[in-house]
Amino acid sequence: MLTFDYNNMLAPRLGGRGIDPASLDAMAGRFREAHADTARRREAGEIGFFALADANAVVDEIQTFADGQGQAFSNLVVLGIGGSALGTIALRTALLHPLWNELDDEERDYYPRIYVLDNIDPATIGPFLDRIDLGRTLFNIVSKSGGTAETMSQYLIVRERLQAAFGEDYRRHLLFTTDPEKGVLRALAGEEQIPTLPIPSNVGGRFSVLSSVGLLPAAMAGIDIAALLEGARDMVAKCETDDLRANPAGVFAALQYLADTERQAPIHVMMPYSDRLRDVADWFRQLWAESLGKQRTREGSEVFAGPTPVKSLGATDQHSQVQLYVEGPFDKTITFLSEADFGPDVPIPSAYEHHAELAYLGGHSMGELLRTEMLATEAALAQRGRMNMSIEIPRVDAHALGELMMMLQIATVYAGHFYGIDPLDQPGVELGKQLTYGIMGRPGFEQARAEWEGRTPKDDAFIIR
Repeated sequence: MLTFDYNNMLAPRLGGRGIDPASLDAMAGRFREAHADTARRREAGEIGFFALADANAVVDEIQTFADGQGQAFSNLVVLGIGGSALGTIALRTALLHPLWNELDDEERDYYPRIYVLDNIDPATIGPFLDRIDLGRTLFNIVSKSGGTAETMSQYLIVRERLQAAFGEDYRRHLLFTTDPEKGVLRALAGEEQIPTLPIPSNVGGRFSVLSSVGLLPAAMAGIDIAALLEGARDMVAKCETDDLRANPAGVFAALQYLADTERQAPIHVMMPYSDRLRDVADWFRQLWAESLGKQRTREGSEVFAGPTPVKSLGATDQHSQVQLYVEGPFDKTITFLSEADFGPDVPIPSAYEHHAELAYLGGHSMGELLRTEMLATEAALAQRGRMNMSIEIPRVDAHALGELMMMLQIATVYAGHFYGIDPLDQPGVELGKQLTYGIMGRPGFEQARAEWEGRTPKDDAFIIR
């Protein structure tokens, strides 16, 4: 089972610098309100990601596609950005061989390689498409709205190449993952007879990892998606209680909120001590930042809320960031992610017995050293009064990933209630999209273009050429 240790967030462990346990207990009433509000929004259909754990019909549809048509391909390329990409990347990194895309077909048991193109830099897109074998590749275009400029520009480029190579047979190399009823991708699917998978209309991109967005690539690579959802269901069950101290997502949200608002620690570092969990921290950054960074409350008043999530990696970042965490400002919390069972370990040979600097390492293992360094970093932070907590999963497998990701999603919704904001919208992102549409000449966004063109010009005195 997932283990969540938050003792090092509390003042008794930190020489008085952490959160007063009484403050956490005082959050119990507010948490009951948050829990009730979350339940109300679930029942009203506003929050859909809880139900993904029980979406058996969609799972069957995904598994049927993956086991059938999907196995005709040696490469799956996901075209998506943000929530349409980060969850898939996290699952790939955690649950597949670390060199998956470099293995030959037999070593991958003939499951496809998984690529995710989550940016629009031509220095990457062009060379990638020049090298990939189009005839053996399925492109999964992931956009709930179907209007994501980055993803749709990728699609147009890919479609042109497929048409040039295969003529009218280009459709066989495409799959759309999009809204079940509306949007341009849904319309194109009907017009061009392209297969689709649905993203539920009440599931936002950053909460979509356990929908077809993340499950289709996982299933095609042989990941046990039923186990992913079983883990998610187990976490939903654990979070049905409105008793704060018994609800892991509630405690996580409350501690991070108190650290920000009472202890002036708005920087929330997630630090996996596991290469396999590295990209879970990347996925969490979007989840926490896009959900909680808001100008206005749900009632419309200005609040400018939001902690800043930071990704770190142990032990790598002990040599790049931990100096700041241990001796810099008291403005951070650190959440350690770890696995109890690393699986096959790598022993460290005994050698150079006459050099004490090396001799002590012999007889230990890489996993033992990595875990020891995490425990030492935890202790060093606590001794210096720095708030930290740890989440340990028994092993990196599908069940544990489903449980962990569902916990963090639920915690995000609770935290939104504490801040008084709506964790489900992203008006700041939408503003940037509107300006992009206007500047690029999309019909209907002329006002955005006019505002861009009418902006205050830059003063040449402050431009270095």
